[in-house]
Amino acid sequence: MAAPEESLRRRKTGVADRGPGSPPAPGRDPAPCSARLRVGTFWLTRIVLLKALAFLYWVAFLVALNQNKQLIGDRGLLPCRAYLESVREYFRGSVGWDAVSYAPTVLWLLDWSDMNTSLDLLALLGLGISSFILATGCANMALMAALWVLYMSLVNVGQVWYSFGWESQLLETGFLGIFLCPLWTLSQLPRHTPPSQIVLWGFRWLIFRIMLGAGLIKIRGDRCWRDLTCMDFHYETQPVPSPAAYYLHRSPWWLHRCETLGTHLLELLVPFLVFLGRRACVIHGLLQILFQVVLIVSGNLSFLNWLTMVPCLACFDDAALGRLLPSTPGGLKDRVHTIQEEEACGVRPAPRRGPAVRRVVNLALGVLVAWLSVPVVLNLLSSKQVMNTSFSPLRIVNTYGAFGSITRERTEVILQGTTSPNASAPDAVWEDYEFKCKPGDPRRRPCLITPYHYRLDWLMWFAAFQTYEHNEWIIHLAGKLLANDADALSLLALNPFAGRPPPRWVRGEHYRYKFSRPGGQRAAEGQWWVRKRIGPYFPPLSLEDLRTYFRSRGWPLPEPV
Repeated sequence: MAAPEESLRRRKTGVADRGPGSPPAPGRDPAPCSARLRVGTFWLTRIVLLKALAFLYWVAFLVALNQNKQLIGDRGLLPCRAYLESVREYFRGSVGWDAVSYAPTVLWLLDWSDMNTSLDLLALLGLGISSFILATGCANMALMAALWVLYMSLVNVGQVWYSFGWESQLLETGFLGIFLCPLWTLSQLPRHTPPSQIVLWGFRWLIFRIMLGAGLIKIRGDRCWRDLTCMDFHYETQPVPSPAAYYLHRSPWWLHRCETLGTHLLELLVPFLVFLGRRACVIHGLLQILFQVVLIVSGNLSFLNWLTMVPCLACFDDAALGRLLPSTPGGLKDRVHTIQEEEACGVRPAPRRGPAVRRVVNLALGVLVAWLSVPVVLNLLSSKQVMNTSFSPLRIVNTYGAFGSITRERTEVILQGTTSPNASAPDAVWEDYEFKCKPGDPRRRPCLITPYHYRLDWLMWFAAFQTYEHNEWIIHLAGKLLANDADALSLLALNPFAGRPPPRWVRGEHYRYKFSRPGGQRAAEGQWWVRKRIGPYFPPLSLEDLRTYFRSRGWPLPEPV
């Protein structure tokens, strides 16, 4: 209790006595409150997470807008309308619960007579919403749920073009992002909705499973991961090598052994740091982000590595992220500090019923994730572990993994066309089609395109391991090249018949590719690759040869342009 003289002095100066729980007086900086951001709050973390997630959605929807019509549109290589019709027929011709639960997509509700417009609509809506969140850092549950539903609608009709593990990973990350936000409020710092610890631990659980799953599938998969020789081949044989991969491939053998051992440490041991307290969790986040940056430079794994960094951000609280932001009056860091100061000094927002409801929702989310994690954990513990698998069409909790096996040789399918009347004539001149990013012309430098994703280039890499009978879309592509189809050609970098009549024949040739040696004769001649023909991949085809084949699959026969 203040002495009488002190109380008199306060009354004379106009300052009343304040109780221990009273808010600080205006213009005063109370002693109990720290001038630095305290640990344990995640206001900045939420903003960074939402912006990072919005950026990945933006990239994914941009890829969809640019490529969906050519791949799954009305005249695409694998039309999604035909896929939905086959699902409907499988469930006895009705669009009931069984069909919708098998392939959840809003396309069931849209007009199938113009699927191109419907696909563009979904992509444009996704681009618009993600652009807003990326620019403002403001989001609510409604906007994040819309992004998740829109992208899930594309993934579930994308067939092989959307069969990559990062599609499910984006959906799982995006689902958690829904619960980071208030229901309707659009504010960077919604005072009544602090970030939930349950949601943050959901992100940490996600990155733990991603990294551990990738590490376990390697140890259980290819022997070269166990004898530390996989990196002798990886840079050359990965799906779409980057320019850095050309030089990294020629690194000393001992460096490749260190790279492989470091990969095991980062994927099998470091993930457990996430459970060992704040400092260990921050170290885990830093190491995993640095690891993903190295992978981004060394390869074009679409937006996989960028996406993997997103849940790592949940390892950093406001105190850790605040070190990266300037301390400007009224800035974001200053506003977070004000919130922390008010909480520390007993000033809280007026109570509402909403926070109690949110606690129930977040608890339900935790129970749901825990329940859906049971088969995922059993898969991690199994000696027959599978990677990149979803146990439900909603893809809320999934299994992950990467490069469980490493190919020792790189093979490529090269598509060629000729205008010769006789495809078997010795004087027939065959000209190569060039793809956007995958190896083709040995003199073309490897590209760096990440986080963008050329879906056709990736599927061509997989097709080279199989036969054309396993990849019917490649025959569909050949038919479109025979007609100089503009949509199909937009997926390629070079059409050797541009401005000329279309080819009479198209064939697929199988080649083995190796990096040229830096400083060697081939490199001096400007060749990044050395290639050798293995044999035919599919025989020369004409439009006439494909008529029956196209009709049997319901594909329209292209008309020559």
